[in-house]
Formats: sequence, structure tokens, C-alpha cells
Amino acid sequence: MLVLEYKAKGNKAQSQAIEEAIKTTQFIRNKCLRYWMDASKEDNINNSALSRYSTVLRANFPFVAALNSMAVQAAAERAWFAIYRFYDNCKKAKPGKKGYPRFQHDNRSVEYKTSGWSLHPTKRRITFTDKKGIGELKLMGKWDIHMYPVKSIKRVRIVRRADGFYVQFCVDIECKEDVQATGQEIGLDFGLEHFYTDSNGYHEPNPRFLRKAEKQIKHAQRRIYKKQKGKNGRKKARNRYARKHLQISRQRTEHAKLKARHVMRSNDLCVYENLQVKNMVRNHHLAKSINDAGWRQFRSYLEYFAQKYGKMALAVEPHYTSQQCPQCGAIVKKSLSTRTHACRCGCVLQRDYAAAINILRKGKEKIATSGQGGSKVSS
Repeated sequence: MLVLEYKAKGNKAQSQAIEEAIKTTQFIRNKCLRYWMDASKEDNINNSALSRYSTVLRANFPFVAALNSMAVQAAAERAWFAIYRFYDNCKKAKPGKKGYPRFQHDNRSVEYKTSGWSLHPTKRRITFTDKKGIGELKLMGKWDIHMYPVKSIKRVRIVRRADGFYVQFCVDIECKEDVQATGQEIGLDFGLEHFYTDSNGYHEPNPRFLRKAEKQIKHAQRRIYKKQKGKNGRKKARNRYARKHLQISRQRTEHAKLKARHVMRSNDLCVYENLQVKNMVRNHHLAKSINDAGWRQFRSYLEYFAQKYGKMALAVEPHYTSQQCPQCGAIVKKSLSTRTHACRCGCVLQRDYAAAINILRKGKEKIATSGQGGSKVSS
């Protein structure tokens, strides 16, 4: 699947119609969730049952009937995805909270399937044909949607962000690209001092997007509280604050995408740490820096480009990778403040460099013992 995104340009009335469609989607999802909560075990509520219930909602509420029928089904599917994830976590005995479905109060998108919209022949405009009154929107962007047939578009979603509305197209194509094998292998150690350190000794600088913009963000946040509640000035101040965070999010995404693409094009095998970021951010002294680094996003792009280029991305457990000597294998205990690995065997290396070598070695051992090979992603 390929997701193409365009900035949507419309007038004020169209923006209000989109907001109404988004609120309707939220209403349907919450209603389906309440239907599941109130039902007994004998009712056996599943995706089909929620889809049938969405038809009942269309008959009982005129504003729901104004939304395209497939968009109503997609809203009901959102409720089922939340329920299914909860069931799956319970079945797998996931430690901690299982993610019991909650009612949504901040929905930001409405999703259409294969009906309720039509593309202009130039594919630079899209018209939503249901009774919500969205009408024709101009598409602003660089991606070439005209390269793909309309039949390959399986979903169309309108997303609200701080700087306006965006239209996303989910295109059913296989994302593959022939890239020549390099014969190179690399291990990556994620860190806060450096974004990552590889097994060749290279240190990628940590961009620290949030830290650099923190002063501007705090200034924008203080301006919110100086405005009177309920006034238009406060709404504008909140929007300026949200735009700051949106800019940082986009910077972090582009950085992760660029670096992951470079790593996977240059190497046939990439081994990295299987970090549990959710547990790591419980350390309140490091939580902001860990979230700012964006390791999870970087890892997801590594796996994406590995699949696209036919390479191999492998996650290994990080235990003792920074304590073990890469030369003799002895355990040399170090605190977080100790940045140099010094072993009695004479091996002296920068701590993250030594860890990256151990990570690559563990990845090769995992491949050898499990018989993994070829072009695939493993975690």
C-alpha cells in the first residue's frame, strides 16, 4: 500500500462541512462502542454486527444518513479495530493495561472507501458527492496521483491538522524497488548523545528538534493563557502553538525517513536494538529527550525501506550490548555516565561504538541459529 497526501484548498463553508463529517464519524464510532459495551456475551458482537448497527444509525439519525454509506461503515470499523486490539492484547496476556476501548473526543479525520468521491480527469481536484456538502476541493502537492489508475485507490481520507485539511489516498500497489546489493552489514546503537552510532564507528548527530524550538513553544504556550477563554484570540493562539508542534513532528519524520533510506540503500543487513521505548520514557529525567529522538519512527522506516529494497532489517535484544567487550566477550559494567569502554584485554572504544559492534554480532548469531536469510524484515 502507498499513501499519497495532498493539501486540500476550499472555502469556509467547505471547511465547516468537513468538520461536520468528522464529528459524524466520531459519533458513529462512539455509538458502536457503546453498543458493544451494552451487549451481552451471547450477542457475539463482531465487525459484521457493528456494520449492521451502523445501518440502524443511518435510519435513526438524518445527519448520519447524510454521510456516504461506505464512510459510515469505515467509522464503524474504527470502533471494531479498537475492540479487536483489546481482545488481542488480552489473548496474548500483554503485561500492564490491555487498552480497553475509550470514547473518542478529538477525532480529526473522516474516511471514504470506493464511493462518495470522484476525481477530476486532471486528478488535481476531488469532489465529495455525499450530502454533507463538502463539494470540490483543490489538491495542492507534489506527489503524482495521475500515475496510478483510479481503481487502485481503495480509501480516501480527509485529515484535519493545525495548518488546514489534507486529503490522503491509499493506493493498492506493491512498493518495490530494485537496488543493487552492496555486500555491507551494519549494526546500529541508538543513543541520546548521538542519534545512532554504527558498527563502523560513525556517529550520526542528534538533531534535537524539540530542544531547539522549546523556547518558541513555551512562548506560544504562554500567549494562550493571556487570552480570554471563548474568544477568537485564544483560538488563534492555540493554533499557533499547535503549528509549532506540527513543524517539529514533520522535521522529525523527514529526518527519520532520510536517514533510514540512506542506511538501507547502503547495507544489505541492518541490525538494531529492540528498544521498549514505552518503558524507557518512565524515566522522567530522560523522557523528553527519548521522545525527541524518535527512535520508534526511525525503526519503522528502517523496516519499510528494507522491505521496499529487498534488504534485511533485524531487531535484537539490547541486553548487555553496552557492557560486553566486543573483543574478548568479558562483561565490563559501566554506568550511563561512563562513555568509554575499557577492558583488561586492552580493548578501548567509545561506548556506543562497542555496543554497535555487539549488536551486529548478535544479529549474525540470530540469523545463523534461526536459519533466517534472504530479503525480509524480522523483529
